Amino acid sequence: MAKTVEFFFDFGSPYTYLAYKALPAIAAARGAQILWRPMLLGGVFKATGNHSPVEIPAKGKWLGQDLQRWAARYGAVFRNNPHFPINTLVLMRGAAGMQLRGPDFGKYVEAIFRAMWEEPRNLGEPRELAEVLRQAGFDADAFLALVSDAAVKEQLRINTEEAVARGVFGAPTFFVGEEMFWGQDRLDFVAEALAK
Repeated sequence: MAKTVEFFFDFGSPYTYLAYKALPAIAAARGAQILWRPMLLGGVFKATGNHSPVEIPAKGKWLGQDLQRWAARYGAVFRNNPHFPINTLVLMRGAAGMQLRGPDFGKYVEAIFRAMWEEPRNLGEPRELAEVLRQAGFDADAFLALVSDAAVKEQLRINTEEAVARGVFGAPTFFVGEEMFWGQDRLDFVAEALAK
């Protein structure tokens, strides 16, 4: 049976974006499958008492340089989003809904990460989000219906509560079996765990 790595993510985390760029190659090199686990980072923070690093002035000032270093290491395009922080509730409901509905999940994830951290766009503004979705080939009205669906809202809530119950306190978080790894700078440890 192939190994798996669970990837708990939220589009609002720039380090999660960097993990998104690096994890597929790590998983492929070890014949592992990624289990994508959309969660609401704001909900995790509220449940655990954690906060975004950008809320700490000294750390927030340092983050820009650190993110550029990691982007260079992964060969990823990264641009600070001037609209950050963006409330990701609708975006994460979109991820949960696309995952429930099937084949467009990967296309959606790529479009949102690109618009958040490569272009970057104000995805908290409904018209801007609708334009990003249209450019990626999605129907914006169908998307609004999807993120309003009670089953989709419930799935995101379940994912977020499960993350907290398993010890998640931030994003990105990875699990290989029951072993938890937090932060994209722990991907070497994820790779080692997948190689066992």
